[in-house]
Amino acid sequence: MRKTQRRLIAPIAVISVASFALAGCAEGSTDGTDSTDAAGQTVRISGGITGSEADLLQQSFDSFTADTGIKVEYTGDKGFEGNIVTKVTGGDAPDIAIVPQPGLLQTLIGTGDVVAAPSGVETQVDANWSADWKTYGTVDGTFYAAPMLANVKGYVWYSPAKFAEWGVEVPTTWDELLTLTQTIQEKTGSAPWCAGFESGTASGWPGTDWIEDLVLRQSGTEVYDNWVAGDVKFTDQPIADAFTAVGDILLNPDYVNAGFGDVASINSTAFADVAAQVANGTCALTHQASFLSSNFLDVQTADGATPEVAPDGDVYAFVLPGLTAGESQVEAGGEFVAAFNDNDATAKVQEFMATADFANARVKLGGVISANKNADASLASSAFLTDAMELLQNDSTTVRFDASDLMPATVGSGSFWKGMVDWIDGKDQATVLSDIQAGYEN
Repeated sequence: MRKTQRRLIAPIAVISVASFALAGCAEGSTDGTDSTDAAGQTVRISGGITGSEADLLQQSFDSFTADTGIKVEYTGDKGFEGNIVTKVTGGDAPDIAIVPQPGLLQTLIGTGDVVAAPSGVETQVDANWSADWKTYGTVDGTFYAAPMLANVKGYVWYSPAKFAEWGVEVPTTWDELLTLTQTIQEKTGSAPWCAGFESGTASGWPGTDWIEDLVLRQSGTEVYDNWVAGDVKFTDQPIADAFTAVGDILLNPDYVNAGFGDVASINSTAFADVAAQVANGTCALTHQASFLSSNFLDVQTADGATPEVAPDGDVYAFVLPGLTAGESQVEAGGEFVAAFNDNDATAKVQEFMATADFANARVKLGGVISANKNADASLASSAFLTDAMELLQNDSTTVRFDASDLMPATVGSGSFWKGMVDWIDGKDQATVLSDIQAGYEN
């Protein structure tokens, strides 16, 4: 079933940085910086995409290399968010970085080492992406970074077969979700939910997605937008209410952490490890974005088979419901491609990564989606991902971009992440909220 089409509108916080001269391009491995013939050169790309997904990303450049002679070397770093600024300021920047948060992108641009996107990249983005996506890669009126892949957040993953066995249905409201949780716990005698916040130096980010979903559903888009802009504080009531609602699930020892342990085990569980527990039937429910579908390629059902992601398959997902039936608030995330030199080879790689050809190449390999309007959604590796991709491609889609990704890095990928870990560890909520808000002072 196709999702209702809405226009993609995210809170556009005013992004500004101090004036920096865009000088001192970082030293990369790209050879022949003055040559217009880029064939034979190598472009280094760094990002937080690791494991099998990194291998698939590397494969996405095969046709580009065959056509241009430019080699691309991608290196995944699990600690990318915490390491990239240090590498850039220390003179060890890659040629290109795949940046997962506009807030972090703003910080990198503030170093003065990110170069403005070439005109060819801007032409591709204007042709293939909505104006909103372009805005996230723009700072102080200068366009720096093209969007790459995307994801739809706020999904709840489950087993259709288990739901049929238990005689339960997909909930249409938040209260129904809580009732479903209690029903599964009573029927099985086990915790229904599993969650994992561990992600190296990025630990805690899965918890921020939970909070953002509840702020959007409980308080609406105006509060969400003002929160992103910093006008609604973490210590204000709407944000406290969201923490309380999420805590009804994640802090309840009867409801978590299926297959892993108690509430505290959420912090020691890698975010992707929940896929195995959902696939084998140990965990009934987990909250994660559309990209979790790729993790089911690497796990097995209780029968030892690769799980099928389908409405009548081994695993599927529904959008986290709102307070009333029929609501369909959607949160999105994505990556942006920033360069640290203006070499011809680097520019050609940037331009390729903004095309429908690149999006199609990566989407076809499986597990991911793109908001590129001219990419072919039918190439997605499942009906679920095709649905999610078409939702993002349509100009009439209304969603909100991941709030923490739009906040300043000291908060969005700093105090907010840490605060989620502290909260799971048992620190009182009021102190956690004050600690997160203090990130704005740094």
